[in-house]
Amino acid sequence: MHFRLGTVGFSYADWSGSFYPRDLKATDYLEFYSRYFDTVELDTTFHAVPEAHTVARWAAAVPSDFRFAVKCPASITHGARIDQQIAPMLWFLEVMRGLGAKLGPVLLQFPPGFNFAEFDRLSEFLTHLPEDVRYAVEFRHPSWLTAQTAALLKQTRVAWAVGDYATKPLPVRVTTDFLFIRWIGIHHQFEKLDHEQLDLSDRLEWWKSQFDLAPQPVKEIWGYVNNDFSGYAIATCNRLKRMLDLPAREPGPEDRGELFG
Repeated sequence: MHFRLGTVGFSYADWSGSFYPRDLKATDYLEFYSRYFDTVELDTTFHAVPEAHTVARWAAAVPSDFRFAVKCPASITHGARIDQQIAPMLWFLEVMRGLGAKLGPVLLQFPPGFNFAEFDRLSEFLTHLPEDVRYAVEFRHPSWLTAQTAALLKQTRVAWAVGDYATKPLPVRVTTDFLFIRWIGIHHQFEKLDHEQLDLSDRLEWWKSQFDLAPQPVKEIWGYVNNDFSGYAIATCNRLKRMLDLPAREPGPEDRGELFG
């Protein structure tokens, strides 16, 4: 089983001094981040399709084995009927192909009101997506918890993404050869995002048990920790890595340009 574990986003002012050197420019955050993690979920793409030169800059900032999971723009997933968003989606994918081999899964997170009544429209949308890109879909309405949904995702080789919002997680359903997990938590529950403020070791141990039970054909697990999950995504992601016996590194004082710890 191959894991790629990182954080949701990388450009947080509160990480200056706790993860990033205090004098590091924000434009250099991604390069520094990529020394310690091999993947990140780009949340900025949810708000707007980036310019091609921005995508090229991201790609150039990270090593060859780094991968970006990309969140689909809200204009596509939260806008008009999903079956009318095929052309905008194809354009978005064309822009993101500027990442080259560093492009990982594309996440489509639908709004809480997006329900099973949209099944046929979603099916039309998914079947028109290019097969050279991998996709994960996060549903937030319980009406999608059906065998028909699972069959559609299996047919289109789309992962059924799971979000942990500090409530009972939805069941982990295998629909393709990778899992996509998001540890989100409760939005805006912490004033500062520079240290863990909740010990969620027991919850992470539960997730580890789920990974241990993951059946074939799962070959990869992509997972991203949000700051809202425990207060500091960097530390929690590394906590999970250590539980999984994966290398976990955080910058020491010398990495942050400090003489003394």
